[in-house]
Amino acid sequence: MRIHKLIATGLGTGYAPLAPGTAGAALGIVIFYLLNLGFTQMKLNEPIILVSNLVVILIVMLLGVFSIKKVHQIWEHDAQKIVIDEVIGVWIAVFALPFQWQFYLAAFVLFRFFDILKPLYIRKLDNLKTDWSVMLDDVLAGVYANLILQLIVVLKIF
Repeated sequence: MRIHKLIATGLGTGYAPLAPGTAGAALGIVIFYLLNLGFTQMKLNEPIILVSNLVVILIVMLLGVFSIKKVHQIWEHDAQKIVIDEVIGVWIAVFALPFQWQFYLAAFVLFRFFDILKPLYIRKLDNLKTDWSVMLDDVLAGVYANLILQLIVVLKIF
């Protein structure tokens, strides 16, 4: 159970006394930035980086849902300390964006906006009260943040 708690709490950031979701998302954005910094320094080409990012997101998402299912046996549904969903959501928010700190910061802010307010069907997903819904509402928040940022890139606003 210890490993499931570690995963579900985003390496313990879910135990933060204030804003554990924000702490989990902050951990997520730092990890993804460092991961892509490493890929960039290894001189990997963009398609390989994108596929690698997608594989990491999918594997951690599946592990996260499995750990969420396990900790739901001892914790209430979607306990505040479960933040692996925020980690995945912010990774999706920054997926396939230019490797610049400004985009990572914008992805973090937009993701938290959608995650906290839960507009546009995010709340409906959250209300399903399943192990998967804990993850999927943050996935959708990440998708919305990513779409806005992709539009900013295409329109060359940033």
